[in-house]
Amino acid sequence: MEIKVTSTTFRDGGMIPRKCSHDAEEVSPALEWTGVPESTKTIALISDDPDAPMGTWVHWVLFNLPPTEKGLPEAVPPDMELKNGARQGRNDYHRIGYGGPCPPSGTHRYFFKVYALDAVLDLPAGATKAELLKAMEGHILAQGQLMGKYQKA
Repeated sequence: MEIKVTSTTFRDGGMIPRKCSHDAEEVSPALEWTGVPESTKTIALISDDPDAPMGTWVHWVLFNLPPTEKGLPEAVPPDMELKNGARQGRNDYHRIGYGGPCPPSGTHRYFFKVYALDAVLDLPAGATKAELLKAMEGHILAQGQLMGKYQKA
């Protein structure tokens, strides 16, 4: 199954607004999704930039989001645990929560990947992308992604 991921902040393949970047307010974009299987126990999200010069750069790690959530609002706070019980991991800026685009040059692609899982993950807040991927092994029911681009002004 595929999850359809959309945003009111930018369209798939479109430009991510400056307010979401590391150069400005660094607010996370609003995300919405549909197509989550009924048997889903939790939702996870990974956002990364595969065009970074030193390899894929991780911008956001979030997991154990309740399956009743149909998206995330703009400007999710950088809290270890959100009010709905979701936990946020550490990005490659070595911070908790969302870290905005900051390409050194050119236009980079930023993927927002959403995963429907059949389990609540036994991971602490602050987990890395690698730890999340390992914990998700064998538990992914469906997934989808949204891609946005960003270039420094």
